[in-house]
Amino acid sequence: MKIYTGTGDRGTTSLFSGERVPKSHDRLKAYGDLDELSSFLGLLAARLLREEKETVAQLQSIQGDLLSMGAWLATTPDSQSACVLTEMTDAPRRCVERSIDAMQERLEPLTQFILPGGHETAGLAHVARTVCRRAERDVVAMYSAMSEEERTPQVEEFLVYLNRLSDYLFVLARFCNVMHGVGDVLWSQ
Repeated sequence: MKIYTGTGDRGTTSLFSGERVPKSHDRLKAYGDLDELSSFLGLLAARLLREEKETVAQLQSIQGDLLSMGAWLATTPDSQSACVLTEMTDAPRRCVERSIDAMQERLEPLTQFILPGGHETAGLAHVARTVCRRAERDVVAMYSAMSEEERTPQVEEFLVYLNRLSDYLFVLARFCNVMHGVGDVLWSQ
């Protein structure tokens, strides 16, 4: 199978459910952001130390969640293709929440704003956090443009998950600094 088909040369692409849409379509923006976020998480995982296996495993699990979400976003709600997709429950979000709580137990409380930075891995986590926020905004825009019939509980769960994931990435950035013996970069006016 060739990687290039030429079918998108005129600015359109196919959704998983088969419809052809412009590459500027709200769905593509949303799942494109998820793909970008997953790529940054892969880079972050690659930069973590071998001893940080648990964090790497968690990032890879999140990448799987993002891939599943992308498949849902690339499928119209009334499509027959939706039947092959696995429904996302609140379990992944709860896993992220438990991870946030566990990391925060090892962090000093914040008393002032911090700047993105510190250790390289913390900087990558902050970049991933900002991409996650953009993905959340684009999923919100896509959801807002949907009719009531098109809105699904799946997309609603994605919104909650992405909101929580950006919190996770903020805490992970601080945790990366702790793991590497680097302090947070404090903002001073």
